[in-house]
Amino acid sequence: MSRIITRRGLLGLGAAAGSSLILSGCDQFDFLGQRGGAARTFLEQANVMTYKAQRLLIGEQTLAREYAPSEIRQGQRPNGSTDPTTPEYLALKANNFADYKLTVTGMVEQEVSFSLDELRNMPARSQITRHDCVEGWSCIAKWTGTPLGPILDMAKVKPQARFAVYHCYDNIEKTLSGDIIYYTSSDLIDAHHPQSILSYGLNDQVLPVSNGAPIRLRIERALGYKQPKFLHTIELVDDLSPFGKGKGGYWEDTGYDWYGGI
Repeated sequence: MSRIITRRGLLGLGAAAGSSLILSGCDQFDFLGQRGGAARTFLEQANVMTYKAQRLLIGEQTLAREYAPSEIRQGQRPNGSTDPTTPEYLALKANNFADYKLTVTGMVEQEVSFSLDELRNMPARSQITRHDCVEGWSCIAKWTGTPLGPILDMAKVKPQARFAVYHCYDNIEKTLSGDIIYYTSSDLIDAHHPQSILSYGLNDQVLPVSNGAPIRLRIERALGYKQPKFLHTIELVDDLSPFGKGKGGYWEDTGYDWYGGI
C-alpha cells in the first residue's frame, strides 16, 4: 500500500531540491565563477544529492495527501496567465474547444493525439489536493481528469527518453520580438505517477479558462508552476537543453528549481 506524504514534509531537505543541475547544460551557479571551482562543485553536487534523496525517501508511487470534500472552502485561485491570446487558442476557445487535440510526440514508437471528448471518455481519476504556489498561498480543490501514464503507454515511450516536456498555448510574456510561450517539464517518474492527471474538471465543473482549460496537467507532488495550463503537446526527450534556455521550463529558465517538489 502506498504511503501518504504531507505536502511540505520534505521541505527541510533544502530549497534546492531537484535543481536543473541534473539536466544538461545548466549554469545555475554561474555567480560562483568558473565551472570546476570548489564552492560551485559542492553546491552542484548537493543539489543532485537532494533530488536523489527525495526520490529515495518519497518513493516513485507515494501519493500526495488527499482531502475531504468539506475541506474545499473556496474556488481554485487563478494566477499567472488566465486567458491566452495566441491565435490558435482564441480559435479553439471560440468553438468551445471542439477542435482541440492533445498530442504525444518525440521519443515514442507512435505519435498519438486525442480530442477533448476522447480524453473525457477515458477512465478518469478525481482527487482533492492542495495546490501550493511558490508565492506562498495554498488552495484545496477537486481535480478530475485522465491519468497521464496510460496515455504515454499508448504512445510507447522509447527507453532512451528521460523527460516529458509540456508545451502550452500560454503566451505568458509578450516582448518586442514576439510572444514567449509557457512550457515546463518533468521526469518520467512524475509523468507516470498515479496522481498526474490531464485535468478537464475542477470542483465538479468544467475546467474554466482562468484555471487552464481545456487541459491542465496536475503533478500533485510539485509546486504550482509545475502544473502547466492550456496544455496541447507532450514531447518525450532525452535532453532539455534545446528548449528555452535549457533549464526545463519558463520559470526554471529564470532561476526556479527544475524539480519543484514539495
